[in-house]
Amino acid sequence: MKYKYRQILLLLMFLSPLLVQGQIRLSDEARFSILTSSPTDEEVFTIYGHTGIRLNDPVNDMDYVFNYGLFDFSKPNFIYRFAKGETDYKLGGSHFLDYIIEYQMRGSSVTEQVLNLNPGEKQRIAEALLINMRPENRTYRYNFFFDNCATRPVDLVEAYVDGEVVYHHPYQPKTFREMINYASRNKPWQTFGCDLALGSPADRLATQHEEMFLPWYLQEAFDQATIVGTDGTVRKLVSETNLLVEEIPDEEIEKEWFTPLVCFWTLFFVVLGITCQEWKKGIYYRWLDFLLFFIAGIAGTVIAFLCFISEHPSTCPNWMLLSLHPVQLIGAVLFVVKKWKIAGYYYHFINFAALTLMLLGWYFIPQHLNAACIPLVGTLWIRSAYGVYRYKSNVE
Repeated sequence: MKYKYRQILLLLMFLSPLLVQGQIRLSDEARFSILTSSPTDEEVFTIYGHTGIRLNDPVNDMDYVFNYGLFDFSKPNFIYRFAKGETDYKLGGSHFLDYIIEYQMRGSSVTEQVLNLNPGEKQRIAEALLINMRPENRTYRYNFFFDNCATRPVDLVEAYVDGEVVYHHPYQPKTFREMINYASRNKPWQTFGCDLALGSPADRLATQHEEMFLPWYLQEAFDQATIVGTDGTVRKLVSETNLLVEEIPDEEIEKEWFTPLVCFWTLFFVVLGITCQEWKKGIYYRWLDFLLFFIAGIAGTVIAFLCFISEHPSTCPNWMLLSLHPVQLIGAVLFVVKKWKIAGYYYHFINFAALTLMLLGWYFIPQHLNAACIPLVGTLWIRSAYGVYRYKSNVE
């Protein structure tokens, strides 16, 4: 990130006169391009790809890439603010060659789509970018689905062309969750985390326009789009497509065996075995209930925070709160204090009933629930079932 910010500072030094004046005069040879970088498994945020806007004007010796995807992990409370939906991203820029080298090093391909714009459209987009690059305008409130590095270039192009951009690519309806889960298909723990964090709104079908929050959907949509002018003329939005950097094929990805599904089914059978041992011996391991319900309560606190406090638009309602919720922390305390035995029984009874209904109605819940959640919920169900049995059988 420090290297990137040095690049931005250098670029701002070259652009500072233009930023102050708020205007730029492009030559007839200037052109704008959309740069689409393919996903890589290098980092959590690189699996979705990236979109940049290239301005190449050889007459004025300008070849820059404008990038709406800059953020700084080192800022105070970054994780908290990101979870709360208060993440601020910035518009930055770099010299074209620096941008290309960065993605070459990642192993990403970079595809350029040269936009078929007239001089007036190019001029307006350039001036808009310069205004957006001003320090007071560079920062914006990032939203993964609706306001990100891909949606901003789309909005920019649509706002400043003479006429309307019409999209012709085949629309295959997909939910937001389906699209991001496909992106993280090689990272099962990341998929599981997203499924836990995102509520039922993520299962809404995205419109054809909304699909462009992911860079490769934007690339496909622009490839077949046309501009219908105010005078009725029609022209292609993209005049030519160039592969600037070829993707370096990843080494064969080793199948990950320690997946959430394997992990939680293992937990389920281990807990089932321990519970059977308790039943046979007529004993009770309080530490087991405390540990399981304490962890469930912590996870539920995070989900509740995302659901009720976070500003993210796709986290509420979240049906996983039926099993993972902050009240499980209270249950964890009840189970370790003997004199609260009756309260613990009633808690187990209510929890057992709620989880039974959840498991029976699993496929009717209006939200995609990760398959690994079945053994996770089942583990808590077993412990509450045994908790009810213990009280009835007077097992201490």
